This record gives sequence, structure tokens and C-alpha cells, in this order.
Amino acid sequence: MLNIEHMLFADGPKPVAPFSHAVRAGDFLFVTGQMPTLKDDNTQLVSGDIEAQTHRVMQNLQIVLAAAGLGLERAVSVRIYLVNFGDYAKMNKVYESYFEPGKLPCRTCIGVTGLAVGASVEIDLIAAY
Repeated sequence: MLNIEHMLFADGPKPVAPFSHAVRAGDFLFVTGQMPTLKDDNTQLVSGDIEAQTHRVMQNLQIVLAAAGLGLERAVSVRIYLVNFGDYAKMNKVYESYFEPGKLPCRTCIGVTGLAVGASVEIDLIAAY
């Protein structure tokens, strides 16, 4: 039987809803979509534009991954939820800067009509141990 571990980290970003930061299932870690909220205040978005929001989301992902003993280099699949596809190029530039050239995870980008707390971007991922 596959071992499943639900992870909620005391030092992780405060969740904006009832969920685990991540769930480990076998050799894979499924990380909940991270928002561009301040680490200790899940009601406040980081100030700034799509670049600032994308940086905060990526930093929040790194916090969760580190707490689980991993880094972004272990990401195998990423889903990005974007409210305004006019922000696509700017978001991509920030997103790509967090990965080693030529070692990007597979990815899907989905246009949505809205996100929690009024965010412009949310990103979740699957990583491998």
C-alpha cells in the first residue's frame, strides 16, 4: 500500500484555505498552489505587479519544498494559473529565472477568471524525492 503523508509546516506560508502545504505519496511530493501572499499574513498580497507576485509565489514554493527537504530542481511538473494572459511574458521571465537553464519541469499554464485573495497568479507543482 502506498504511504501517504500530509504535511503542514509551522514555518510555511499561512494557507489561505483548509489544506496541507504538501502531500507526499511514495516518491512524489504534491505541493499545494501557492499564492503571492505575505508569508505570515495570508490576507495580504505582496505589493507590486505580476513580476512581484510571481517572485512571491516562487519564494513560497521554495519555502514549502525546503521544509520537505527538496528544492525547485526536483520539480517535475508545474501548473500555473494566470488571471490575465497579458501578463504571460512577464510571468514567464520571472518563473524561468528560478530554474537552471535547460532543466525546466514540464508545465501547463491555465487562464482563470479569478484566484483567492485577488491574486493574479498561483502555482502548484509535483516534485520527486
